[in-house]
Amino acid sequence: MAETSDLKRTPLFALHQALGGKMVPFAGYEMPVQYAAGVLKEHLHTRSGAGLFDVSHMGQVAIRPKSGSLDDAALALETLVPVDVLGLKEGRQRYAVFTSETGGILDDLMIAHRGDHLFLVVNAACKDADIAHLQAELSETCTVEPLTDRALIALQGPAAEAALAALAPDVAAMRFMDVRDVTIAGAACTVSRSGYTGEDGFEISVPVADAENLAKALLENPVVQPIGLGARDSLRLEAGLCLYGNDIDETTTPVEASLQWAIQKVRRSGGERAGGFPGAEIILGQLTAGVLKRRVGLRPEGRTPVRGGAAVFAGESGGEPVGRVTSGGFGPTLEAPVAMGYVPAEHAEPGTRLFADVRGKRIPLSVTDLPFVEPHYKRR
Repeated sequence: MAETSDLKRTPLFALHQALGGKMVPFAGYEMPVQYAAGVLKEHLHTRSGAGLFDVSHMGQVAIRPKSGSLDDAALALETLVPVDVLGLKEGRQRYAVFTSETGGILDDLMIAHRGDHLFLVVNAACKDADIAHLQAELSETCTVEPLTDRALIALQGPAAEAALAALAPDVAAMRFMDVRDVTIAGAACTVSRSGYTGEDGFEISVPVADAENLAKALLENPVVQPIGLGARDSLRLEAGLCLYGNDIDETTTPVEASLQWAIQKVRRSGGERAGGFPGAEIILGQLTAGVLKRRVGLRPEGRTPVRGGAAVFAGESGGEPVGRVTSGGFGPTLEAPVAMGYVPAEHAEPGTRLFADVRGKRIPLSVTDLPFVEPHYKRR
């Protein structure tokens, strides 16, 4: 664990302290794991009202084409990700992964078309490596600019639209994965209608100098409550969303991770711009031939949570492990334990009964479809 003196702080650190946040080390930062209400209540409040999350530890990056043509930046970025960047329309964003030469995942990220540049949001623990990767591979054709002068706030939940629209009415017209410039409480923000909870909501890139005032303005609305990392994790787990370093990493390909939906047809075999990204031969081969293991949802029987790292067995006793749990815990919305993990393809069918080792005892669990809780994104 890092010494406190080694940890960075986000622009909202003082606000977290004032709100009673319990600060813990996370990805090199001091971050609130929970507030006075506790993880359970924060989770349920986000599902019923609106939760405010500080995600300023994540990396924000602008990629600008030296030619002045955004198509050149899109094509350059396509050499690092297996998604359709060129086809992304202005004011829209999409999910992507950086891949390695062996087909593994270096990080997952969001890519937005901002007209004259691409705007990327990458994970905190990977951002230095991601930025170095982008600069090493794209510097001939693009300027890679880390946006270190901006904070990032997520507002998530069924009441998020009303809460944000009270300060910026224009956001009500946005749809899932829309991105636009919006002035909120006097601050020049870039807002996307997205998030990582499975709920409707927004992610707000805001100048560092305006971040605390914006957060306070949102929290003045009684429907908006501050939410810590603990509930953020249980919310994304219920939504079946991957956490980099747990559910995806350099040892898992997008196909094994059940993220093949993120690889558009144009980048697949037979597509207009098939391949051309690291590990393409492996990943495109898996799309055709299948994989030996796959990420699946797991529902433990009973009330005992099964945590990440637990070995998964095919039988109630004996035998070698066939898989591994990568994320697990209690799902407050379902009032039941939920987990995700990797199992052999022959055990990946929903309804398959498996067993997880919890402190020397094998807990029965069933393979299930993801997500555990249906998303509530505003698509229309």
